[in-house]
Amino acid sequence: MNAQFDYVIVGAGSAGCVLADRLSADGKTTVLVLEFGGSDRSVLIQMPSALSYPMNMKKYDWRYYSEPEEHLGGRRMHTPRGKVLGGSSSINGMVYVRGNPMDFECWHNLGAQGWDYAHVLPYFQRAETRQEGGDAYRGGNGPLNTKYGTLRNPLYSKFAEAAQQAGYPFTADYNGAQQEGFGRMDMTVHKGRRWSAANAYLKPAMKRRNLTVETHALADKLIFEGTRAVGVRYVQGGEVREVRAAREVIVASGPINSPTLLQRSGIGAAEQLKNLGIKVVQDLPGVGENLQDHLEFYFQMECTQPITLFSAMGPIAKARIGAQWLALKEGLGATNHFESCGFIRSRAGIEYPDIQYHFLPLAVSYDGSSMADRHGYQAHVGPMRSKSRGTVRLRSAGPLDTPEIRFNYMSQAEDWEEMRACVRLTREIFAQEALAPYTGREMQPGADVVTDEQIDAFVRDNVESAYHPSCTCKMGADGDPMAVLDPELRVRGVQGLRVIDSSAMPAITTGNLNAPTIMLAERGADLVMGRETLAASEMPFVRSANWQTTQR
Repeated sequence: MNAQFDYVIVGAGSAGCVLADRLSADGKTTVLVLEFGGSDRSVLIQMPSALSYPMNMKKYDWRYYSEPEEHLGGRRMHTPRGKVLGGSSSINGMVYVRGNPMDFECWHNLGAQGWDYAHVLPYFQRAETRQEGGDAYRGGNGPLNTKYGTLRNPLYSKFAEAAQQAGYPFTADYNGAQQEGFGRMDMTVHKGRRWSAANAYLKPAMKRRNLTVETHALADKLIFEGTRAVGVRYVQGGEVREVRAAREVIVASGPINSPTLLQRSGIGAAEQLKNLGIKVVQDLPGVGENLQDHLEFYFQMECTQPITLFSAMGPIAKARIGAQWLALKEGLGATNHFESCGFIRSRAGIEYPDIQYHFLPLAVSYDGSSMADRHGYQAHVGPMRSKSRGTVRLRSAGPLDTPEIRFNYMSQAEDWEEMRACVRLTREIFAQEALAPYTGREMQPGADVVTDEQIDAFVRDNVESAYHPSCTCKMGADGDPMAVLDPELRVRGVQGLRVIDSSAMPAITTGNLNAPTIMLAERGADLVMGRETLAASEMPFVRSANWQTTQR
């Protein structure tokens, strides 16, 4: 392998795959991607309905866990991170949610100039090919294929209908002008297969001679000459190797591994680094701070009619589903089963949705670790903009020592208020007439969980991560001492180094993070190459006219 490339990208995840494709597109610029994981050639990754398996496999997941969470009874929370080509896009739930337009207005207001909605919408469009075709908001010619589910199970439509009976709006496209409301859910599935960033971007690009992808390559630290990043030291096959970057090193290792790589390399809070015997290259106290995530719980109802996915959970039924998928890439194996959804505001005075719903016609945990013993259906529901902030820090300078991850979940009083609203508002939706023919008893939280204290106890014991860690190397304005990156994603105080992944977000977005991470890398690629960014969109977006006075 060459000892020098124009660009070295650390991580072949959602962002790294995009960057590998876009930076090598001219056929001349040499690009190396270093990925610690291996191949994604597995039925368990490529079959959409098998999504709960790879996130629980050491082969594909870093197997990170949080430190005991003080406000969740000391529970240690699983923090799945993809360790495979495609990164977390190869082990996620394949849900495509761009976020609310106001999220990006917020980014701009937090100092990330150029990342407002008008400037990011064209990059969402550039990335996407929607199966139903592009329009003024959606893309029609991009690498990332998206589609809607078939909605064959009647419960998907009944859930959205019940929400409308409860007074919430219908939205024809929550990724378009209006996020608020209930409707169909987009998924990153194409021709029956998981459409990860590896399938969408990396594999087509790997046909180019100027792109090299090295797997099973663990990045140890960045190499600096003074304050300029000039390369990466990594371990592969038991050997320590070094590679040089003539132009830039781009860290795209995700919200856990990007800050820890910077810290091992001498970029972070000076006192923390000195205590670990690490030479300080640049004192940046924001590295590993500002950790944000989404929490959710599963509101589960018994179903009185045998129409749920519970019928498909037996070994014979699973074998049939697998055989149909292997032969035709069709049937229940070809969907992630999240086919309807909703976004609402928790109370009056909230400007845009702060609660998200995923609906599933089965009563089961997201990671498949527990399932009800009967027909049921559920909504995954949780707040979108928790005020709690956590940290990611090194235990030692060694690359294989797992970091200390502290989300500090539910540490703010407002978080508890929002969770209580999630319980009560969901219970109201499930009580509507549209679902009455199917509704049995409330399995979780349980009809007797009604007071604040009872709801709080349920949340403390049962809430789970939605697996959206982010914001640990945030971009921001020059005057923000905690901003790790400038608005062009360059690491402050050094040269030749950028971080481009979900850790760069100043604030978490309203929804799942794969889509905005891909957008971030699409725009980031233009910034890296010094190209003029896409012209700002003039498309408007819809907000509730009565948000100040009513909840719906």
